[in-house]
Amino acid sequence: MPGEPDRRLFAPPTRHAAAADDRLSADAALRKMSTGTALLWRGSYPTARRLLDAVNRRIPPPPPDDYPRYRADRARRARLLSLLYVPLDAGHVIPLHRAPDVRTACLAVYGPLREPAAVPLRELLGVLGAAEWRRRGVAVPALGARIHPHYGVFAPVRQEYVDLVAQAPLPGTDLAFDIGTGTGVLAAVLAHRGVARVVATDNSPRAVACAVSNLARLGFAGRTEVLPADLFPRGRAPLVVANPPWLPGRPRTPLDQAVYDPGSRMLRGFLDRAPHLTPDGEAWLVLSDLAEHLGLRTRAELLAWIAAAGLRVVGRTEAAPQHRRALDPADPLHRARAAEVTSLWRLSR
Repeated sequence: MPGEPDRRLFAPPTRHAAAADDRLSADAALRKMSTGTALLWRGSYPTARRLLDAVNRRIPPPPPDDYPRYRADRARRARLLSLLYVPLDAGHVIPLHRAPDVRTACLAVYGPLREPAAVPLRELLGVLGAAEWRRRGVAVPALGARIHPHYGVFAPVRQEYVDLVAQAPLPGTDLAFDIGTGTGVLAAVLAHRGVARVVATDNSPRAVACAVSNLARLGFAGRTEVLPADLFPRGRAPLVVANPPWLPGRPRTPLDQAVYDPGSRMLRGFLDRAPHLTPDGEAWLVLSDLAEHLGLRTRAELLAWIAAAGLRVVGRTEAAPQHRRALDPADPLHRARAAEVTSLWRLSR
């Protein structure tokens, strides 16, 4: 949802800043960044991109299978790489040689820009990548169609959890709640399966707008409703579905909010509010066990939370991950990712 530009993002850094151009080497850039110096780029745009990639390769990776070091590395890497800034003129025009046209992508995310500014190149690349995701969409075989993610809304690139919802036996087809809908993909799957009315919720305005757009594009606008809400809408349903963030932890970016759940707040909130189920209804919890393999949560804790909410397990189906990182031995968390299983827990009161 475009609005006024984020001043924190667009304010050019004035302290500990230095001009940089095509003559700057990656080693020299990393040395400057490591001291907290922001680089205001004045060279060509393609060279800036190559420099960012080269600096990233020079940052030592974390040791394998060390989750705390992995998260610390990601935070440090993001902090360093975000110190390379490119200028933006009014109207979102990059005044650099061979720069791409970013006007449409930036306007969709930030709204109008009426004065010169500067933006981290890393952030700008994220905006451009998100615009391409939104244009092309993500193929969802369970729908026979594409879902188009918006900037800041997690794309449904992992099909296993979608397939679990597409294949589980429905307890009824009158009404379902989709909690934390994101792009609206699970709401769309439920509507595609014949659920007469689906009410989806999300506390992110971008996600609400994204879900509304996707459901309308798929022809489900008349049978679905997307509401801004923290977890549940009013009323009860025979089916409530949630795919909460899979890892306990503090999110650092908007996309992180789809991955990290501080204190397992959403997971426990979903379980604790079982009264939103009708007496014979089912709650479907779609959850990876990656947190268990990383030592962030135990299976016993999860089962205790389910029991404490007055719920019982009536069924569980599993799917192994097929995404690239689970199959990459060079990934720092390869051992945990390779052992990961995603489950759909069918719960009832």
